[in-house]
Amino acid sequence: MFKQHPKGLYLLFTTEMWERFSYYGMRAILSLYMLKALFYNTAFTSSVYGYYTGLVYLTPLIGGYISDRYWGNRKSIITGGILMALGQFALATSSYLYTPSSVAVVNSFFVFNYQTAFFLIGLFLLVMGNGFFKPNISSMVGLLYQEGDDKRDSAFTIFYMGINLGALIAPIIIGGLGDTGNPADFMYGFFAAGCGMILGLTIFILGRKKYLVDPDGNAVGEKPVHKYNKEGCKKDESLTWIEKQRIMVIVILAFFGIFFWTAFEQAGVSLTFLAEQHVDRVVTSINFIIPASWFQSVNPLAILLFAPFFAGLWLYLKDRGREPSIPLKMAAGLCLLSVGFMILVFASKTLDAGAATISPLWLVGAYVLFTFGELCISPIGLSMVSKLSPAKFACLMMGVWFLTSAFANILAGQLSTLYPDPSLPTPYLLGIPITTFSSFFMIFVVMSIIAAIILLVIRKRLETMMHGIR
Repeated sequence: MFKQHPKGLYLLFTTEMWERFSYYGMRAILSLYMLKALFYNTAFTSSVYGYYTGLVYLTPLIGGYISDRYWGNRKSIITGGILMALGQFALATSSYLYTPSSVAVVNSFFVFNYQTAFFLIGLFLLVMGNGFFKPNISSMVGLLYQEGDDKRDSAFTIFYMGINLGALIAPIIIGGLGDTGNPADFMYGFFAAGCGMILGLTIFILGRKKYLVDPDGNAVGEKPVHKYNKEGCKKDESLTWIEKQRIMVIVILAFFGIFFWTAFEQAGVSLTFLAEQHVDRVVTSINFIIPASWFQSVNPLAILLFAPFFAGLWLYLKDRGREPSIPLKMAAGLCLLSVGFMILVFASKTLDAGAATISPLWLVGAYVLFTFGELCISPIGLSMVSKLSPAKFACLMMGVWFLTSAFANILAGQLSTLYPDPSLPTPYLLGIPITTFSSFFMIFVVMSIIAAIILLVIRKRLETMMHGIR
């Protein structure tokens, strides 16, 4: 899988690894910072987290358009990296301004002071920077290969491993520095996240001219050049019928991705609350308490362990003419996600019965199944956008793919507000009271399995609209 790929792939791999180190490290401690240092309750923390992560995935639509029309990938990536580094340092400053509360007050609103101001500035800079960075570095992977090159799928899997290598070490290092039980220490976690972003940006700047080239040796990701005819007007760039149908497939599959990511993104909120409050994290043999943020390393670790297996599986099935189509792979991913949440339903019944904690193995097992589902959706989706998008709209369509993640993250935050909290009024969903942990996790079981069934029903039509691309 690693052979015969251009060196530019590994430059993008390394850059993305450090950017994801920065993002996922911050994400691992963000909700804990709001709970312990900003003194927000679980519902308000979930809401803020959801809107923040939603905007993180919304701005790539703007960044992709600016890149396609004006800046090109390279300038957009550098601009985004600088903004994100500044955002992390703003969060570190917010944490530096933390002062212990003399009164045990839990807030369901912003208390405006310097700490909150730097917190909001940091989130704003991270949102804007990510908008320029995320769609452009992902779309550059496809630009390194000729159209129709079979190595694209494995290239995106390798690239996805870079994402998850950063996501693996981030919660361990940044969580270890910031999630110590002392709220003042969150500052060190956010600062480390900023340093990781600076490192990734430096690597990209130093290697971009030498390695980011297509198979013919031409630079990719430069400022776009728009073609004009002799009269000075742009040439007709209207889409063909096939291109329109392929774009429609991207939009439809991205819509189904909303259901997957809504459940999957509980990792940063409700599953972090569960790990913090109701998972037995004490290692008695060495008298050590596992930081709740460390559980977010299970998913990327499983990605690194099993991504080569999934990539090899697709190639094995392809050689025998039995490779599942993209819609079928995504339906399988939704089913695996549903099974993962069913594990949490069974585990949480002991909490509903009065137990204080559950074994960490339940949460680890659920994360592993989430990972299997993710490997059927996320790298496949990135490759799908690369293959189905018209070249002139490559970054914009990558932005559309991430746009659905924006809705999913906002919805994830809103659903996380239903997390059972005895200090808050009983929440309702469609008139149904969510009073137990098992009923809360059942929401995601039902949602993901219904989406999978619908996708299976329409998959034949989607395969036809793809016009031979698998």
